[in-house]
Amino acid sequence: MFGKKNNVDASSVATEGENAIANKETAGLSQGQIVRRRFFRHRAAMIALVSLLSIIGFVFSASGLHLGDEKNPITVSGWWHYSITDLPELELCADGSLGCPTLDVLPPFIDGTGVQIGDHPFGQDDIGRDYFALVMRGAQQSIMVMLIIGAIGGLLGTMIGAISGFFRGWTDAILMRITDFIITVPVIIVGSVIGFRFGNLGVVVLALMLGFFAWTGLSRLVRGEFLTLRTREFVDAARVAGASNTRIVFKHILPNAVGVIIVSVTLMMSGAILLESALSYLGFGVVAPDVSLGLLISQYQDSFPTRPWLFWWPGLFIIAIGLCVNFIGDGLRDAFDPRQRRRITKKDREQARVAKREAKAGA
Repeated sequence: MFGKKNNVDASSVATEGENAIANKETAGLSQGQIVRRRFFRHRAAMIALVSLLSIIGFVFSASGLHLGDEKNPITVSGWWHYSITDLPELELCADGSLGCPTLDVLPPFIDGTGVQIGDHPFGQDDIGRDYFALVMRGAQQSIMVMLIIGAIGGLLGTMIGAISGFFRGWTDAILMRITDFIITVPVIIVGSVIGFRFGNLGVVVLALMLGFFAWTGLSRLVRGEFLTLRTREFVDAARVAGASNTRIVFKHILPNAVGVIIVSVTLMMSGAILLESALSYLGFGVVAPDVSLGLLISQYQDSFPTRPWLFWWPGLFIIAIGLCVNFIGDGLRDAFDPRQRRRITKKDREQARVAKREAKAGA
């Protein structure tokens, strides 16, 4: 019995020491500083953030910026010397196929040609267009769709879910019935109708219209969080202290629900890339002469047996962007969650044991 009691006491002392170390590191820091520190310590999220920013910077600098329509274009040129409309001479491969990639990352002792980029690192399509320019332009379109849909869907979903969950009553009933009606319609059908009607107006207009139908799942999750959090003691204490509804929502409830919101928004952004790719694959998204990653896969799917690089590069960018967004969302969720405990390292446990021995020696 005495041994068991001593073990429990030792365990509690060690836990208190670990908590003291964690509290000491966050003492005097604001909530924003604590969130930044937690996020920067999330290795996967930081790697994903650097990778995503690198992809965005590389894609937009290579392809340039192209907005507007054919009558009123807004163009900023990139550093790559080919555009999606240039038609250089179609080159033959060593095996007789057309438009082979000139990119080579293998040393000379392996393939004999050495490391090189060449004029067409990703190859050429059926009519000779540079595939690197097409993939850069397609990735740029997909990233713009992802960001616009994530911003609009996240804002609408959070607002509608927060209002519905906080005020309840008739407000909740009306908003949720509208949400249920939109949810019952398959996303691919809504996207096909929007893409058929607005796809020829450019990717920005298409993304704006899709964003107005992407908030439904997030609103249900936010509503559930607000229904739970509004009954907590800290909300009652804020009401007793005379806080307004606006302050209660933005200062007390929303920070505790931000983890769910961030995860849902990142999933929404990843789904936006897949939705745009699916719509373009079906012919209801971005239309020629413009391109997107889904449209490239659709146009050159028959070339996969003979020229698989026309299929690999768009698919690789879709997967890379989606994974980066998901890892960033996971890191932000851990950073914003006030219930998330700091990960105790081996060094922290050693410091806790030293502090425990010093406390015993002082006693």
